[in-house]
Amino acid sequence: MKKISIIATVCSLFVGGAYADFQPNMPQKVSPMGGFVGGTENIVTVSQVKEMRDDVPVIVKGHIVQRMGDEKYLFEDSTGSITVEIDKEDWRGQTVTPSDNVKLYGEVDAGWFNTEIDVDYVEKI
Repeated sequence: MKKISIIATVCSLFVGGAYADFQPNMPQKVSPMGGFVGGTENIVTVSQVKEMRDDVPVIVKGHIVQRMGDEKYLFEDSTGSITVEIDKEDWRGQTVTPSDNVKLYGEVDAGWFNTEIDVDYVEKI
């Protein structure tokens, strides 16, 4: 009986040790107080976005020129236009007109027939 309890104790130490360093791959949260986050931004063009795969994070710079429906807008830069989806909270209280220059932070939403950008944040510049 003593051997079984010793073996059980040793096994639990090995199993516990295997999980001791386990840390789930959680995204880093940005501090609400702001600060430095990284180097230069990699701004891409609309024509580049149309060639990207689904869920790739992107930053585009240009103009929102037209509302196309509920939370859908037409965005243009010097290389073309693309539909973007901007939820109400992603405007963050800003009012934007077609003459305003904006940066849109989001990810590619590539479908079978068209590609859009699902916007996470609108920055008026």
